[in-house]
Amino acid sequence: MYPQSPLMGQMMNQPLLISGILEFAARHYANSEIVSQRVEGDLHRYTFRDCHRRARQLANALEALGVRMGDRVGTLAWNGYRHLEAYYGVSGSGAVLHTINPRLHPEQLAYVCNHAENQYLLFDFCFLPIVEAIAAHCKTIKGYILLGDADRMPADSKIPNLLCYEDLLAAQTDEYAWPRFDENSASTLCYTSGTTGNPKGVLYSHRSTVLHAYASALPNVLNVSSRDTVMPVVPMFHVNAWGLPYSVPLSGAKMVFPGPALDGKSVYELMEAEKVTFSAGVPTVWLGLINYALQNNLKFSTFRRTVIGGSACPPAMMNTLIDEFGVEVIHGWGMTEMSPLGTTGGLLTKHMELPKAEQRKILQKQGHAIYGVDMKIVDDDGTELPWDGVAYGNLLVQGPWIAARYFKDEGGDVLQDGWFPTGDVATIDPDGFMQITDRSKDVIKSGGEWIGTIDLENIAMSHPAVMQAACIGVFHPKWDERPLLVVVRRPGQDVSREALLAHFDGKVAKWWLPDDVVFADALPVGGTGKIQKNKLREQYKEHRLPTA
Repeated sequence: MYPQSPLMGQMMNQPLLISGILEFAARHYANSEIVSQRVEGDLHRYTFRDCHRRARQLANALEALGVRMGDRVGTLAWNGYRHLEAYYGVSGSGAVLHTINPRLHPEQLAYVCNHAENQYLLFDFCFLPIVEAIAAHCKTIKGYILLGDADRMPADSKIPNLLCYEDLLAAQTDEYAWPRFDENSASTLCYTSGTTGNPKGVLYSHRSTVLHAYASALPNVLNVSSRDTVMPVVPMFHVNAWGLPYSVPLSGAKMVFPGPALDGKSVYELMEAEKVTFSAGVPTVWLGLINYALQNNLKFSTFRRTVIGGSACPPAMMNTLIDEFGVEVIHGWGMTEMSPLGTTGGLLTKHMELPKAEQRKILQKQGHAIYGVDMKIVDDDGTELPWDGVAYGNLLVQGPWIAARYFKDEGGDVLQDGWFPTGDVATIDPDGFMQITDRSKDVIKSGGEWIGTIDLENIAMSHPAVMQAACIGVFHPKWDERPLLVVVRRPGQDVSREALLAHFDGKVAKWWLPDDVVFADALPVGGTGKIQKNKLREQYKEHRLPTA
């Protein structure tokens, strides 16, 4: 693909393989702990050495079942030690790990299993009803492996060839030599959480995954070190928990898995008990944690840093975490197609003397590109726009862990002159800090001008009576579209339409002001914790604006 120099380097030619990460952790951080809140209800505790031993047993078990290099093995599981073993036992053996989001509709679950051509499916016993519902529709799966002990096996189940994970491991030795193969071989498969149509598969390589793990651990990114205790609250079925199952063992940090208990009380108590220093998750999880801590007048004893992604972190949430709890907030942005990290937020030296309000404006941006990712913004004609923090356009990215195409070439050639179109609309300032102004499909086009919904939502959520807000465009006979704000009030709080609209005065241009506000008990949320604006647009498509 690329020309070869007449003088080549003379370094060892060792492939970058996922198995090497766990080998390193087991050899050099053997006693670092992995603590898991199990679906069984108890707490499990072991080390990287133990994990490596059991991952090798799993690799032997899969080989005995006939799983070969390139075969896909699905998982339907929460964050826990057995799921981590699958991350390494499956990919390390040369097979492909397909992490499946259990929040998908059963029809979509069956679709992704069939599209991936999974040979086996590993699942937590709490997902037994889901597996029973889809098993008859999964055409390629030869057996289903329940992630538990024999006493968890159902006495009567319609699932064909139901196997017990612990029995499979117990029957195998831990003598296993991880195979060496081309680092560009497929390692893991994740499906997008698209709002329309069937999910599309993104097929990562060993090389892309290891490079992403290296980069994500850097000080300017997640800053993971052996002194940390890391709790990945973001599920392991969401883009490989943002790479933490790889970057944490690579760094030798202690890992804490919360399992299915993601309510504020459970997350807080586990954080305190295990002295978590760093965590990662979507805003909806932190909303529950913050509300629990505030309602019970609690503080964090060790929790000092979090990365928030999946959707934009509301400024009010960022301010509460920093000012009330002393937790550094790292704004992260990326996509399934990007493995997923593309940018993280932070301050440069030149920003340290700025007033707090100005610093927060910088931190509220999606952040600076991390090494391995390049980006640009272009207009609808493909002309590159300036990095002035004002011009906004379609955001494109490229790099060694960014998808070049979808699995089985779904959707055809997606690249634009070698760049991946993210579907986001963004600005980039002179220092290289990128800020998402909207999704291209969510931007409101009013009278030929664009109105970004994220700014309007953030202003609404800065009101003390507002817990959640979403802004959508609805039909207007003169302006084509105008903003409608859909709001969920905080429990016990009240705010009127007029008072909330008055809250926008002086904060945005007058023509950006929402034309109306409606109050809802809840907002529709998808499997990855993002608000489903397509459902809101459908729900309110007949809404008549008072200005119409």
